[in-house]
Amino acid sequence: MEKQLDTQRRKEILMRLVLDVENTTTKRDGKLHLDPFEPTNTLTQVGIQNLDNPDEQYVMTFDHVDYQDISGDRARQLQAVLDRATLLVMHNAQHDLMWLWASNFKYDGDIYDTMLAEYILLRGQKRHVSLEACAEYRELDHKKDDTLKQYYKDGYNTNEIPIKELDHYLRCDLNATASLYHSIERDYDTAESQSLHNVRDLTFKVCKTLTRMYMNGIKINTDVLQGVRKEFEDEKVTIEDRLNLTVRKYMGDTPINLNSGEQMSKVLFSRTPIDKKTWVDTFESISPEEFKDTLNTYSKILSKTKAKMCFKCKGKGKIYKIKKDGSNFKKPSGCPDCNAKGYLLLDTGVVAGFKLSPRDKSWVNANGFKTGKDSLDILISTARNNKMNEAVLFIQDVKRLSALTSYLSTFVEGISIFTKPDGLLHVGLTQHISATGRFSGRNPNMQNMPRGGTFPVKKVFVSRWEGGHILEADFAQLEFRVAAHLSEDKTAIDEINTGFDVHSYTAKVITDAGQKTSRQEAKAHTFAPLFGASGYGRSRAEAAYYTHFNDKYSGIATWHKSLAKEVLATGKITNVSGRQYAFPNTQRRAGGKVTNFTMIKNYPVQGLATADIVPVVVMELEERLRPLQSCLVNTVHDSAVVDVHPNEKEYVLQIIRNLNEDLDKIIHEAYGIELCVPMLLEAKIGNNWLDTKDVV
Repeated sequence: MEKQLDTQRRKEILMRLVLDVENTTTKRDGKLHLDPFEPTNTLTQVGIQNLDNPDEQYVMTFDHVDYQDISGDRARQLQAVLDRATLLVMHNAQHDLMWLWASNFKYDGDIYDTMLAEYILLRGQKRHVSLEACAEYRELDHKKDDTLKQYYKDGYNTNEIPIKELDHYLRCDLNATASLYHSIERDYDTAESQSLHNVRDLTFKVCKTLTRMYMNGIKINTDVLQGVRKEFEDEKVTIEDRLNLTVRKYMGDTPINLNSGEQMSKVLFSRTPIDKKTWVDTFESISPEEFKDTLNTYSKILSKTKAKMCFKCKGKGKIYKIKKDGSNFKKPSGCPDCNAKGYLLLDTGVVAGFKLSPRDKSWVNANGFKTGKDSLDILISTARNNKMNEAVLFIQDVKRLSALTSYLSTFVEGISIFTKPDGLLHVGLTQHISATGRFSGRNPNMQNMPRGGTFPVKKVFVSRWEGGHILEADFAQLEFRVAAHLSEDKTAIDEINTGFDVHSYTAKVITDAGQKTSRQEAKAHTFAPLFGASGYGRSRAEAAYYTHFNDKYSGIATWHKSLAKEVLATGKITNVSGRQYAFPNTQRRAGGKVTNFTMIKNYPVQGLATADIVPVVVMELEERLRPLQSCLVNTVHDSAVVDVHPNEKEYVLQIIRNLNEDLDKIIHEAYGIELCVPMLLEAKIGNNWLDTKDVV
């Protein structure tokens, strides 16, 4: 029989509690939904444990096939405990808090998330931080049986699993979380982790903000979403047709799967490995001078092919290939006389594909050569420099097709799947995925949304109120300003303080070098060198800007070198916020190059900008909005999105103005940093997220 929480026992519970929840799940559209916003999902159990006395442990059941808390006694008992608690220790606190708040329980005290605390201690190193993984890594006792997993595999929902089994599982999780807390805190008490204390505590506070944002949700116009779907699908068909024609021209009658990295490698580079098993290993130890010879030795040139009818069966055999017009044969049948071929593909003796060249051995992979976005960008510039116009258009189409496929799956389908029956999409953000500490998106990943105001899917995000507005506030040149502060580069600081338009300047440099470039086009290049990009593979005019950047902002380049020295000496970087990044295997190679140098340059800037500054400002914004009906509904990289009530537009705009004035103070109070450059929030507002206009 489950223990009752009587008045005397509640008094015995200390203020610091370990808490864990169990809830039912819903499988819909092939996805498992764990949140309380699915109509059929319910809170099954809540477990609490005295952090300082593990024997004081209680499990309360609210919804189970064998028991329902019809009277509400358990709810009142739990709320009484929460009212006395001063700290809740949880593993993945966002999930537990969400269920508490959605179930009408109140708690606004301090939290401690063992998952986030462990993540910060990892200092940017990749490792799983599930409760089981953390317990195993720290050699703590944790349940090892898979009883519950088997129940889920057999189709049971959480509230259908026998209470005895569920109770045991929850108690094991409470014990593991308590043990993990004590183990983690011992690590935080070491001298080398002192700077992480403040980062940890602020991360916990931000977790509560993100949970409230998740619960708010953002309204989706489903009719507009279907229109965007059709727009993307139509464009996708047009591009696929155009690409297939080009492939046929350059490859002959061989059918190509445009989604295959291996086949795209053949089209672009006109080569394929002779022996795929030894292909990649062959290039591991070769020198740059040996690269081309090795390439020729271990790969073969592809030739165009021509489809010819089998002379035996006159095309009546089993047809696997394509017709001359590029279409597929229908209802193939077998033919023993021609070995079920039907059409034969003959070598024409003409080299197939675009005959582009891989940059170096880093471009070699198991499929032949890399055809990712970064590689394609370089190939576009290479083709443009060599006046290979068809290759430029083809690769641009390949990139666009990939983007459209991603847009349809992530945004259109993702938004459709995760939008709730009330029309709200609850935007999920995690704090424990990225190496730098910036937010990562889930269900769907809104962090991958393209920048700029022209992305059509943004118009599906609207206000939940008739006559309401969507406001987006984002930082102006945040990462450049952060780099200027960290490096103390005089030129960068002067330009920021005087309002110098760096994007227009970039456009001028590239234009003066012989390639007419607009301010909008220049944005892709302005700060790219800041994060390790070079002029390799760019047009001559663009490459000239990359060289110019390093000369102009020599203080940033000098700072980059000092970061490398710090890593070589200590194995880590401690940022001005206190956040740390570990680079344990960094070394200086022959020729002076430092391994991991791109990440060494990137992490401190991205970390301070989007992992430290953005979260505390978003947290402050959400707090100032709380007395209003208007609410925070999303944050993407360096921006925050607010659903504005029609009667509160001026109030919200004033909050943004006040926030702008207080930015330096907010950052100083959070991290003790006196910035040498001002931060600036720019705001746009409109009837949907796409159609926003500057207001602040």
